[in-house]
Amino acid sequence: MKKTGLALAIVAMMLALPLHAQEKKARWEPTARQQEVLSSHSFLEAHPDMLNRARAMEELKRGDDTRAAAYFRRAARYADKASQAGYAEMLWEGRGVERDRALAYAWMDLAAERGYELFLAFRERYWGELGEAERVRAVEVGQQVYAEFGDAVAKPRLEAVMRRASRNITGSRTGAVGALKIVIPGPGGGTVIDGTEFYDKQFWEPKRYWQWQAAVMDGVKEGRVIVGDLHRKPDEAGDAAKDKAKPEGDKGD
Repeated sequence: MKKTGLALAIVAMMLALPLHAQEKKARWEPTARQQEVLSSHSFLEAHPDMLNRARAMEELKRGDDTRAAAYFRRAARYADKASQAGYAEMLWEGRGVERDRALAYAWMDLAAERGYELFLAFRERYWGELGEAERVRAVEVGQQVYAEFGDAVAKPRLEAVMRRASRNITGSRTGAVGALKIVIPGPGGGTVIDGTEFYDKQFWEPKRYWQWQAAVMDGVKEGRVIVGDLHRKPDEAGDAAKDKAKPEGDKGD
């Protein structure tokens, strides 16, 4: 079995966080119904950031690193910071893609764009292991990475998909759901929920969606990172990452 890098382990942990993260002030906790919504096909099709991240992790479990890297990159186009970090780690380790430490740094820098502490720690660990020539190149390629995947262009890309999906299902430019009922398929034949539950504003309105994503990252900071038999708090894991032995010398939709 291939060794999974710490950053990839954190990304794996983050897959569950939308269902379990708690933001200190709001104390957001999901209901069972919300969990059904967040994992439903209809919801994920309208949230390609989460959808492609989940697909990437499934491919990692199956051992197909090439497809996993492709899905991380696709999710990255929709401002998914966890996937950007995952893709950076794939580049750093040369898993599923050609090993490129300078480019890996550029991607981890992108993942840390919003100041998330975990990704900042990985970024600094990467920088400390780069040679001078690699650092110069990392800055150069970073401009190209930001031009296509930075929040300035990636956030609007996801927001457009969510708005389009909302209009297609509700048939309303205002996004009004009224008496709309949504059927979520399941092993028991399906669950019918109110449109107001499916279209909870925190999962669909851009400003609130990004606030929710920030709360998810708070969940990472407050939670625990699990890597094999190793159990550490995230801040301790970041320090451990810096102490790791130094390694030897297609666009998505």
